[in-house]
Amino acid sequence: MKKRLKRIFKISLYLAIFGLFFIVVSNRLVERKTRNSLFNETETIPKNKVGLLLGTSKYLRDGSINLYYKYRIEAAVRLFKVGKIEFILISGDNGTKKYDEPTTIKNDLIAKGIPSERIYLDYAGFRTLDSVVRSKVIFGQDSITIISQPFHNERAIYIAKRKGIQAVGYNAKDVNVYYGLKTKAREKLARSKMILDIVFGKKPKFLGEKIEIK
Repeated sequence: MKKRLKRIFKISLYLAIFGLFFIVVSNRLVERKTRNSLFNETETIPKNKVGLLLGTSKYLRDGSINLYYKYRIEAAVRLFKVGKIEFILISGDNGTKKYDEPTTIKNDLIAKGIPSERIYLDYAGFRTLDSVVRSKVIFGQDSITIISQPFHNERAIYIAKRKGIQAVGYNAKDVNVYYGLKTKAREKLARSKMILDIVFGKKPKFLGEKIEIK
């Protein structure tokens, strides 16, 4: 019995070490491959026809505004108004009738002066991989500007590169360390999962008919 327990402990320890190693390697790989594709200033970022705005919830559980949401909206508006994108493709979760990220974001963009005819909605952006792949397969974009926080842009750009999409990222303002601690921790794991998804050819949850952005 003791030998069996010792064997189980060793196997668990080896798996934990390998898992930690894989997380570290995955994160370093993503950072290295996307280092030159992130931009903080509108003056230096290349122009693209479409900006892919990655969705998130507008409100936190306590009813306050989600700062990730607020800063992404501001970044998309800024990029559009200086002419570095012509259209905004909003990709987010619309899993239920009561939860509709793309429409909520669209309404806030219009309120800030973005013409409705310049906004396209992707209701099936359940994951970052889905959002990026669908921007090419459904919306026909081989070159895009991804709009989100830096850590999220890195993962999205890595996916884009692996899927044959020329992508740059415009960094929305990030949140402070304490506000985003849980999100940053989850991101480390999300990158490892993303690597596995790409290796094993994970597909978007939904595809569908093509939509021309014009």
